[in-house]
Amino acid sequence: MRRRKIDGCPIAGALQLIGDKWTLLVVRDLYSGPKRTTELLEELHPISSRTLMGRLREMEQDNLILRVNYGGLPRRVEYELTERGRRLLPLLDALMRTGQTLDCNDCEDRKQQLGYYCAFCPLLREEAGATTEVFREEPPPVRDSGPQPGRRPKDDSIVLL
Repeated sequence: MRRRKIDGCPIAGALQLIGDKWTLLVVRDLYSGPKRTTELLEELHPISSRTLMGRLREMEQDNLILRVNYGGLPRRVEYELTERGRRLLPLLDALMRTGQTLDCNDCEDRKQQLGYYCAFCPLLREEAGATTEVFREEPPPVRDSGPQPGRRPKDDSIVLL
């Protein structure tokens, strides 16, 4: 697993880990279970096979997905989410809700365009009879609003040498 180096901030490290636009879409498509490379290529259209393979390789190095090689001819390889990769699901849920709130897209748009919902779609989960929200985690504890670190006073003076 690679360590991320920008400024040491966990947010910066996480953004380097998932900052590529295809990463979370791969996680979304692997949410329902293992998939072969060709299935991912179909679902992530217009991604090129070269881009997908590079991204899958990086995600495997980051321990987000597991590559299972079944061997044989033709070669059969499947990818599935690791436990670390499944930790991104609450983030996907939050992004989906944000997209809906900002009126970016609607699940029906995808169904009209491609003929089916993505595996992560709440409408699909409703049709399957899932009544609980799988992705809710407890909200983080509220920080004590004790004394805040002081800011330096603004100094607008001009220094002449």
